[in-house]
Amino acid sequence: MAIFLTDTSRVIVQGMTGSEGRKHTQLMLKSGTKIVGGVTPGKGGQSVEFDGGVQIPVFGSVTEAVDATGADVTVIFVPAKFTKAAVYEAVEAKIPLAIVITEGVPVHDSADFYQYALNSGTTRLVGPNCPGLISPGKSNAGIIPASITSSGPIGLVSKSGTLTYQMLYELRDIGFSSAVGIGGDPVIGTTHIDALAAFEADPDTKAIVMIGEIGGDAEERAAAYIKDHVTKPVVGYVAGFTAPEGKTMGHAGAIVSGSSGTAQAKQEALEAAGVKVGKTPSETARLMREIISAL
Repeated sequence: MAIFLTDTSRVIVQGMTGSEGRKHTQLMLKSGTKIVGGVTPGKGGQSVEFDGGVQIPVFGSVTEAVDATGADVTVIFVPAKFTKAAVYEAVEAKIPLAIVITEGVPVHDSADFYQYALNSGTTRLVGPNCPGLISPGKSNAGIIPASITSSGPIGLVSKSGTLTYQMLYELRDIGFSSAVGIGGDPVIGTTHIDALAAFEADPDTKAIVMIGEIGGDAEERAAAYIKDHVTKPVVGYVAGFTAPEGKTMGHAGAIVSGSSGTAQAKQEALEAAGVKVGKTPSETARLMREIISAL
């Protein structure tokens, strides 16, 4: 099984005719994703040809694309200034899963469209500023390279794109049920807790890797959730042990203020909840190997 994204997911790409949208649509198609359309306002009725002569139709709106294709997932590759409008359009089309790859989205816009999606009760938002989701061997929606991993019993939820890739690669011989890159901005849709709940309910996920980073209190809240609700073994890693106080590091959400949001505080909260925390990504992978071998 997989969470959020399955082999029956029908995917559209908002911004497919742009350079990034086109490039990653090609990679998603190559990895077996069922891409059924693209959306670019003003270009409805056109089509884009991909390798092997595959023609993907372009629609002028998300609603048109959903009506014509039955799409239930959208991947959003539009410039930051258009992202809010693109998410609103996806929510208004009642698409169940909207994955926002775009980085540099103003926090005010993210807060606005996050609340809009939440209020809809129909659209799950992942991102913004995230690598997307992959259920290896089934579907890949976003920019995660499908070639670095395989299908298996581990679930992965991560704030960091690059650490998502590293963990998928380091444990590729064991494999993953799904990996969810939630993004590291201050306001995001799907959280660690959302993914943990889904992995806990998924019968084919046997153990979970959770990757966090400095800033905010998402990892502390996830630790409390794990303690009360997760029965499967969880291994954690928190990026940013050497980050200086008061300086934004990488992601917009990765800023430490006093003792709040430090890697140390997050590690302690996770360990108190029974999570084994690695000091490096490679040690985290080793801890997961030990857990899987003992199952």
